[in-house]
Amino acid sequence: MNANIYRHEFRARLKSVIIWSLALTAMVMFFFSIFPVFADQAALTNQMLAKFPPALLEAFGINKMDLSTVLGFYSFIFVFAQLFLAIQAGNYGFGLVSIEESEWTADFLLSKPVTRGQVLTSKLLAALTSLLLTDLVISMVSIVAITLFRGTREYNLSILLLLFLSMIILQLFFLGLGLVISLLVKRVRSVTPYSMGLAFGMYVLSAFSGIFGAVKLEYITAFKHLDPAYIVKQGAFDTPLVLINLGVSLIALLVSYWLYIHRDIPAVS
Repeated sequence: MNANIYRHEFRARLKSVIIWSLALTAMVMFFFSIFPVFADQAALTNQMLAKFPPALLEAFGINKMDLSTVLGFYSFIFVFAQLFLAIQAGNYGFGLVSIEESEWTADFLLSKPVTRGQVLTSKLLAALTSLLLTDLVISMVSIVAITLFRGTREYNLSILLLLFLSMIILQLFFLGLGLVISLLVKRVRSVTPYSMGLAFGMYVLSAFSGIFGAVKLEYITAFKHLDPAYIVKQGAFDTPLVLINLGVSLIALLVSYWLYIHRDIPAVS
């Protein structure tokens, strides 16, 4: 790792981390502020949900959540938080090495006395630090929100910690996948369409998996690997799916190193 590259990359993403953290903080605090209403009127909430199409409830996993409980309601919010976190990680993955190429500064960076492996490692660690910082903020905000609005209702802290851990695993998946895809395509001119397409595509696959019960879809969408409704209900990860998730992330990172080391970096002519 090169400390100068790491510091530069982390500082470059610091503003992004603050924006993502503030947006997710606002979402968690706003939605959890209405939790007491759902909890106090559980029967009315169930009647309201019963009027929704079963396919819609299945798509969002609401039929597996008890919105009158602390973790049941939090898992509902967490589904949307996962989507935001996936887009953030995808942004960092797609932009990790493509930014220098699109701005024609990659050859300048690689002219320094550092290996390509050191460059990529420094960039990855900076991106991971940024993602972990966001996850830490969201975890702390979630605990504050639960403390403020749960009233006298109890919850299992170990299950909540599993949900927090799942954020890291989910973002590592999208970071690695975004990075390897950016190295496979000729040039990434804008990371946003790629990251949003990847995140929403996985999200839609997750919804279809819930609607049709297509087991095969569960293997290819990270949102099913780390389904918050399953984690809250079972009090544990779906181990086979999480192992698949981690395996894909590891393979994506290893392939990324190989592709980057052997990549023909465009230079300013």
